Amino acid sequence: MALVTGGSASGGPPIGPAVGPTGINIKDVVDEINEKTMVFKGLTVPVRIECDPETKQFEIFIETPSTASLLLKEAGVEKGSSSCSEEKIGDLTFEQIANVVEAKKDKFLDKTFKSAIKTALGTALSVGITVEGEDPREIQKRLENGEFDDKIKGEL
Repeated sequence: MALVTGGSASGGPPIGPAVGPTGINIKDVVDEINEKTMVFKGLTVPVRIECDPETKQFEIFIETPSTASLLLKEAGVEKGSSSCSEEKIGDLTFEQIANVVEAKKDKFLDKTFKSAIKTALGTALSVGITVEGEDPREIQKRLENGEFDDKIKGEL
């Protein structure tokens, strides 16, 4: 597993040193990674490369970026707050939180969409993002009280 910047992987580390010894064309691998990660442009994306040195065939598997990275992208910022309790770096709508959960639904360990949203709200809190202009903990309480039930799905 390697971490690359979406849409701008290069033949240098970590891709080049991993693929080079297999004899597979590094440029072909990098081009395919960049093509597949373009939707995550600028985000750190986990990538797995499976190579067959005998046939010179390879397969690229793209994972979704971290929940924090997706939330920061939604907020239009590059870095989270260094003091999340005092410095807020952005505000998202409940729908934006739900969209991030939808994008990562296969990676959440939660059983329900509601609990996955709570997890994402906790991540929003930790990077200094408010939701609907409020502390994410308040949104979690409102969510628990059923206020957003019409906006969420059941199972993940």
